Amino acid sequence: MPDPPDHSVPDEHRVHRTGEWNSQDKRHHHKFLNDTVEYVDQNPKPLDPVLKDFKDMVEKDTRLYMLFQQMFQQIPDNKEHLKDPSGDNSQVRDFDHLLTLMNHVISTAPAWTDPGHKVGLVGVPVNALLDWPMGTTAGFCAFQDPAVNKHMKKILDVWGKYLTSSESAQVLGNGKTDWFGSTGLSSLEDVGNLGGKTHFKFHEMFECDLKAEHYGFDSWDAFFTRKLKDEFRPIAEADNDDVVVNCCESKVYKTATDIKARDKFWVKGQPYSVLDILAFDVLADQFIGGTIYQAFLSALSYHRWQAPVSGTIKKAYVVEGTYFSEPLFTDFNANGDADPHGETTSQEYLSCTATRAIIFIEADNPKIGLMAFIGIGMTEVSTCDITVKEGQKIKKGDELGMFHFGGSSHCVMFRKGVKVSGFPEQSDQNVPVRSKLCVVE
Repeated sequence: MPDPPDHSVPDEHRVHRTGEWNSQDKRHHHKFLNDTVEYVDQNPKPLDPVLKDFKDMVEKDTRLYMLFQQMFQQIPDNKEHLKDPSGDNSQVRDFDHLLTLMNHVISTAPAWTDPGHKVGLVGVPVNALLDWPMGTTAGFCAFQDPAVNKHMKKILDVWGKYLTSSESAQVLGNGKTDWFGSTGLSSLEDVGNLGGKTHFKFHEMFECDLKAEHYGFDSWDAFFTRKLKDEFRPIAEADNDDVVVNCCESKVYKTATDIKARDKFWVKGQPYSVLDILAFDVLADQFIGGTIYQAFLSALSYHRWQAPVSGTIKKAYVVEGTYFSEPLFTDFNANGDADPHGETTSQEYLSCTATRAIIFIEADNPKIGLMAFIGIGMTEVSTCDITVKEGQKIKKGDELGMFHFGGSSHCVMFRKGVKVSGFPEQSDQNVPVRSKLCVVE
């Protein structure tokens, strides 16, 4: 989870991250990995039962055992790849080592790191451990496997349970590497204020208690799913049904029209594939040839979803998917290079394969009719929590659900024939939730 864009980071330490779940400064990755390895080496402990089960499952399955061995062996054994994809020293070289590091990660809450030049944060620690191996051909095969994903879900559920505990709130103090320390708090406020466009304090943005310990948040998850104050993000033209509002506090990724029923979303260029995104729902055909808008959430953003229009919930459900799968175009090439941020540059691929919440809304405005919201989880932040039910009437700006301990991306889809215009342009700043997303003509 990064501090705001820092142009003072020297080029040799800079790494681009589309999803902005990790710092742009690779020295933060180096610090995180070194600290994790050092702590685990000095404080050995038995594997959590969920990791023991995973280990047993892999070792008793000949094909999976081969893949989990090969995914580390397929990392080029040269000076460059004795480092992680961000350029740091290699820390994870085999399956057993991976399990011991994960054993620590799933019993800790994300905290800021201090490599000695500036405090920063790695927001997806399991993903950081898997950066190289999941980008190999063997990694692609392993993390597409249903049994592997079933076990990964169990592992992430254990971490999620910890993140709802009071113990996880320890990182919500005001120390240098805490979330309400000078760097953490100012970063949260900078992102919320859209890089200086407004001047709200954290307690003016979100529901919290300045006088209470940890600002009144009793767990990491309570902090991460914090509620915003209505006056901080007002609903754009609340009484105008022609105005569609933004569902998530997020940065523009892409708008596409005339989207195809099925396309090769696993190749470079990543076209959208309607039937795959919507999990072959019987309602999906209505969106073939329609319009899709996609945006991604950063780690410092607000993580609840708001209704884009007033209407009725027609369907709402979660589709289980992959957790650490990258398309093969991020694999190592003949030069031994791989995409160092493949997981976050594969947004269309993830829209078809990752765990996602699918919510169909029948808008009150007949010019819109049926539309869809898709909340897309990524890696360890794949917990999609829907808070509306089928048949429920909603008003524009109402809550639809949330990502727990993070989130990745979301899409809004309109049917063929629905004319919408005025989508926001790409920017370094988030598009505010509940602000105008587009207008139906």
